[in-house]
Amino acid sequence: MSIVEQSPVLVTNARGASPFVIVCDHASNRIPDRYGDLGLTMTERVSHIAWDPGALAVSRGLADLLDAPLVQSTVSRLIIDCNRDLDAPDLIWTLSEATAIAANENLTAAERQYRIDHYHRPFHASIETLLEARRQAGRETILVCMHSFTPVYHGLARPWPIGLIHGVDPRFTEAVYDALAADTPDLNIGWNQPYAALNGVTLTLERHGDARGLDATMIEIRNDEILEPAGVDQWSARLARCLQAARLARQGAMAV
Repeated sequence: MSIVEQSPVLVTNARGASPFVIVCDHASNRIPDRYGDLGLTMTERVSHIAWDPGALAVSRGLADLLDAPLVQSTVSRLIIDCNRDLDAPDLIWTLSEATAIAANENLTAAERQYRIDHYHRPFHASIETLLEARRQAGRETILVCMHSFTPVYHGLARPWPIGLIHGVDPRFTEAVYDALAADTPDLNIGWNQPYAALNGVTLTLERHGDARGLDATMIEIRNDEILEPAGVDQWSARLARCLQAARLARQGAMAV
């Protein structure tokens, strides 16, 4: 009996009334059956090297609170990183932090192309289809790319519970920063932390946001903040408030 493989991308609430569209590139640590366990332990396969823990939970919370569409990858970034360009050296990871992914070394050109065609391209095509449908319907769209990051990276502590990253156009991200600072004055907000566009981590943001001239932002939450339901609920509610406040601020700025 043949195995029917799960779709590499899931779109929910595509007709949501919100101007926001939520995208979660690293939503899943699923490794398709054809790849076994990639030679990794269970601990490694559930760790941050395989996905962004908590990011999907917050994305779902936001989608529910805002009545927003959500596009999520269903494949681990260890198979292919949907938030990397096709010519990026870390499109298919062979070393993630201190963990070697030996099964990804010396891939044939055919296998590399298989992963692009079956996992990477369908994800971005789904985003494009959704955004184009909204454009044709005259819908306002603001793109929000959700991620999480580790509290410590290569021995260095990351003190910000949240980081904001912009692409070519920083204006909506600046408005989100201001909204978060007003909502929670003592919040330590990272600006282009723990990454920035120069790190090559803004493919989805720039391809689907900047390239279309949309207001867009990339949000990184430190994953120890969102591993439990209470933290997920707190951050989902905070971000829903602040995203809406940022939208209103941008509308006011454009009206001046």
